[in-house]
Amino acid sequence: MNERRPGHRPRGGRPSDPSRAAGVPDDGVDVANADANVFVADEQDDVAVDSVRWAQLARRCLGAERVRGDVMLSMLFVAEDVMADLNHQFLGKHGPTDVLSFPIDEEVTERGRQPDNGGRGPGDSSPSPTAPEIVGDLVLCPAYAARQAEDNGRALDDELALLVVHGVLHLCGYDHVEDDEAEEMEHREQELLDRFWRGDAVVPGG
Repeated sequence: MNERRPGHRPRGGRPSDPSRAAGVPDDGVDVANADANVFVADEQDDVAVDSVRWAQLARRCLGAERVRGDVMLSMLFVAEDVMADLNHQFLGKHGPTDVLSFPIDEEVTERGRQPDNGGRGPGDSSPSPTAPEIVGDLVLCPAYAARQAEDNGRALDDELALLVVHGVLHLCGYDHVEDDEAEEMEHREQELLDRFWRGDAVVPGG
């Protein structure tokens, strides 16, 4: 079976926030986090990628998981050789995979007047700008996903939507090492896909 759920945490595990766990009801309205900065970089030429569409889906999933406020997530689409390198470097596995999730665990709160801490210098009483919380990075391989979609008998966009949702949930603390964790995560994936993807819930980015 192809590995599509690495759930790797190269910088240590992010503890799950109970308010973001599965089973917490959404607001009943559009839960997109308007303040979430989702940066998308398409660094491959194999498959056309609608960056706006996938950023919107990720933003809505963050909102549904109650990751609110000024947060940052990056999404990188790469070729198979790049993904294979990352898969080997971080998971010790050979060949490409479909998605890798890299949560960022360090608190971005350190302030001061030391040069290395971005201090504003003595005598400057103006408040320092608050840095956004960095949720983490998603790396996706569209060419691999295209083959996987064909094998699974579904459209490529549906496959990519699943991978985006799956990757965001990893960044929010979900995992699937144990059977009960996998069941919980898969259930939440389907909830989010039903709400934000199926039935044209996420419109193309144009």
